[in-house]
Amino acid sequence: MKPFLHTKNSVKKYGGKPEDYSAIHNFFDQTKAVIPDMRHRAILHNSFGIFLAEQVFGELITNSDGFSVSVRDIGEDHVLEDMGTIPTLQDYFENFKLERWFGGTHHKKKKVEEINMEDFVINIKKVSDQNKAFRIPRMNGKFID
Repeated sequence: MKPFLHTKNSVKKYGGKPEDYSAIHNFFDQTKAVIPDMRHRAILHNSFGIFLAEQVFGELITNSDGFSVSVRDIGEDHVLEDMGTIPTLQDYFENFKLERWFGGTHHKKKKVEEINMEDFVINIKKVSDQNKAFRIPRMNGKFID
């Protein structure tokens, strides 16, 4: 969906004018400039992208009708309209193929192995169990114990 259509939906839901919401919707779709197909959504169309939007635009905006609107709600609406769900970065990276060049030039001769995310989380959990100062937060504010 194009940003303008998202802005029209925001106006229907929250009032105001399309320009009240255009910067936020353009924020999510700016990645089309570098990846002009649906893969661009992997960058900001997720829970982390919504969090970033809130950091960029603040917790609330005031629309032209004078009402405060949550930037998080606008971001969640945008992602839900495009994706039907709000994925996490882990959802995108679950089957992500590691490439040799990810390690940078100083690692070119080293072999990069596939990472099993379950083993990774289990190993992080072991470290967390040994050191309670290191805990893994979840999106709901709770921690993995």
